[in-house]
Formats: sequence, C-alpha cells, structure tokens
Amino acid sequence: MSEQSGQGSVTEPVRWREAMETALYGPDGFYVRPGGAGPAGHFRTSVHASPLYAGAVARLLLAVDEQLGRPGELDLVDVGAGRGELLTGVLAALPPQVAARVRPYAVERAQRPAGLDGRIRWVPEPPRGAVGLLFANEWLDNVPLDVAEDGRYVLVGRDGAESPGGPVSASDREWLERWWPGPGRREIGRARDEAWAAAVGTLERGLAVAVDYAHTAANRPAYGTLAGFRGGREVAAVPDGSCDVTAHVALDACAVAPGGAGTALLMSQREALGALGVSGARPPLALASTDPVAYVRGLASAGEAAELTARGGLGDFLWLVQPVGLPVPDLLDPLRGASSPPRPFP
Repeated sequence: MSEQSGQGSVTEPVRWREAMETALYGPDGFYVRPGGAGPAGHFRTSVHASPLYAGAVARLLLAVDEQLGRPGELDLVDVGAGRGELLTGVLAALPPQVAARVRPYAVERAQRPAGLDGRIRWVPEPPRGAVGLLFANEWLDNVPLDVAEDGRYVLVGRDGAESPGGPVSASDREWLERWWPGPGRREIGRARDEAWAAAVGTLERGLAVAVDYAHTAANRPAYGTLAGFRGGREVAAVPDGSCDVTAHVALDACAVAPGGAGTALLMSQREALGALGVSGARPPLALASTDPVAYVRGLASAGEAAELTARGGLGDFLWLVQPVGLPVPDLLDPLRGASSPPRPFP
C-alpha cells in the first residue's frame, strides 16, 4: 500500500518516508528479507499475546456476517498479516460451518511462509470488491511517513543521523495545519490517511477496522513517536534494515481521510475487546474445588485478557471502526452509551 523506492539501501540523506520504505520493504528490508523471523521475532502484538484476540476477531466477523444477511461467501482480509497468525487463529475459532464459507486473505509484502493453511490466499494488496471484514492490526504504524521540524522536512542517513531538508510541500503543510499544528517536530500522517482510505475503498460491503498505537488531536506527543524495535527491545530508529522503524498513528486523521466511507468510530482496545467478550475477571474460587482443571484454565484466560486490555499497555491501543454499506455491528453499538464513548467521525 505504501510507495516503494526500488533502491537497495539508503546512503545519502533522504526524507524519512523514503528511508522507511527502503529499510522496511526494500530488496533486503526488515519485513521482506527471506528467512526473516517476522514481527513475532521482534515484538509482541495482541495477536501473539493470546488466542483470545483471534477469538474476539472471530466474534466480530460473525457479527458482520449476520449484518450482511449470511451470504454464500464471507471475506476476511488481514492487512499487514505478518506470518498469517491472526487468520490462522480466527479460522480455528469460527464454527466449522462458517469457516467453510470464509475466504481469508493475508495482505503482505513478504513471501508466503511455509506450512501456512492452504485456505489462506497470500496477496500483495487487498482484493477489490470484498464483502466481509477488513482487519489491520498494527499495520498503519509501519506505513512510511515524513517527519517535519519547524516547517522543513527532516532528512536521515542510513546510520540514523538527521539533518534539515527543504520546506514541506503545500499538501503536507495543509495536513499539519489541520491535524498537528504548532512548532517543533511532527510526523506527517498524510500517507497513512491515503493508505487507509485505499484499503477501505476495496470493501464493497462490510466493516473495516484498524488497530494501532495511536494518538489524537487531544494528545499529540510533544516530539513525535518515531522508534525502532529489534529482538523484543526498543532501539534507535536507524533505517538500515536491521530493525523495525515505526511511528504511532494519527488515527483521528485516518478516520476522515478522503475517500473514506461513512461514519467511523474510535474506541480503546479495552472497550472494544470488552464488547467482544474478552474479560479479565477471575473464575469463582469455588470452581477450584469442583473443577480444578477448569479453574486453572480460567485463571490463565483471565491473565491473558488482562494483558490485552491493560491500561498503559495493549488496552490503550485505539480501534478505528469504519462500516461500509452497513450499520456498526450491534456488538459494538452499546459503547456509544459508555462513560467514555467512542468518538464518531462524519
């Protein structure tokens, strides 16, 4: 979905968007190099934290299926699919009669991993005309973007050293004035808006959901969020292909991106997963004596749910929920009346 430079490596200082593109998706990029460990080898996402996450996505897919009137085939499009872990988990969590109707698509620029479920279609772009659920878990934070400081682009070399570049373009200046005004260092999310709008535009009917590290106009970070990750640790954001390079997403801007369809909602992962049945409640103590195995299972599930919904952690991720040709599924509608309701974006 993002631009590709076609260069083998970043040598001379370039804008961050080009540097990220090459470092992540170039011929020997972090995400596409053959034999790479994939995202699971470097950081822990909700998908890797617990099968409860795939179960929640499966329940959401069932709700979309019901809204659609249970068509003959049901599309499930995972954008930024990693090694197909989420799709594998969702297929396993679905009732067999529904799983048999699902057409799962893994949208990835890396090569298809060996041993992946043969039902999963491995594609470089979301299929056009899909009817069902498009789900993008921690994808937008890896869509390359430019960085600006005091009205000028920030340039970066392969070693991570930065220098000032030329003035920002009119379109990027307009984005900053609307979504991240003020002096200092800012990350220009226009490329993410366009990528999300393009992904949503492939849906004929259904629901599009983006889940990510995110911020909104009320809490933009003072100096941006650009960071690197390698082997489970945060490292300097160096665009040499040796680490992930990521930045949090201005998800409120994506919600109203040109080409977006219909009304969108923003909610925390804690709220969304709670509505989808993920609870950190411990099993009743009495179960320990009547069914010890079930009690231990319940404790483990409660611990996993607590990690997925923890304040200050995965629970603070934002979900952007955007229906196309449908109302918001009833599962998520009660959130409108919550004490901290999701914000609608026209």
